[in-house]
Amino acid sequence: MSLPNLPLFLPLFLLLILPLLTTSTHAATFEIRNQCPFTVWTAAVPGGGQQLARGQSWTINVSPGTAGARIWGRTGCTFDANGRGRCQTGDCGGLLRCQGFGQPPNTLAEYALRQFNNLDFFDISLVDGFNIPMDFSPVSGGCTRGIRCAADINGQCPAQLRAPGGCNNPCTVFKTDQYCCNSGSCGPTDYSRFFKTRCPDAYSYPKDDKSSTFTCPSGANYRVVFCP
Repeated sequence: MSLPNLPLFLPLFLLLILPLLTTSTHAATFEIRNQCPFTVWTAAVPGGGQQLARGQSWTINVSPGTAGARIWGRTGCTFDANGRGRCQTGDCGGLLRCQGFGQPPNTLAEYALRQFNNLDFFDISLVDGFNIPMDFSPVSGGCTRGIRCAADINGQCPAQLRAPGGCNNPCTVFKTDQYCCNSGSCGPTDYSRFFKTRCPDAYSYPKDDKSSTFTCPSGANYRVVFCP
């Protein structure tokens, strides 16, 4: 079988696949905005961390195919000039620029980009508890369904779950299979219903997938707002 004339064929071939390459390597943009009346030290894995005063934003770009990612806010933080210190909620090993996940309680925006059927999956999770109200929404790609958890969970938190600056999930407090789902067979509890009734779109316990996972076609950009 004869090959096409390579000098003529290759430029045409590249022109044909270039849009595909551009689409498949498009990084998703996440704008993280603080609308709280207090400073939030936002955190992202991947991404790091950034101090945000009221009204400030921070933007990160995340590669397609990224999974197991999360964004959260930290409160009550003090850092030195080297970016080392401590936060009351959401602390990530005492670092301003997080390299690992935060310490509960912290409200989480979780996502996985370009997964099954070329979809992005995103959610708000209270499985690590709650510290800051949050909105997590797509802002492009023809996706309009955002999710929000803006109830006064800290003020209404059950006494057994209260923590400085936030409200713990029962797994953090009791560490039992009933609440942590370590065996993979658990259901809603009175504590998870406390979270679910106030934030119906958010994960209230680890197996709360059916009503708490949302999708968007890959290629969308997103916005996370603290205190929407």
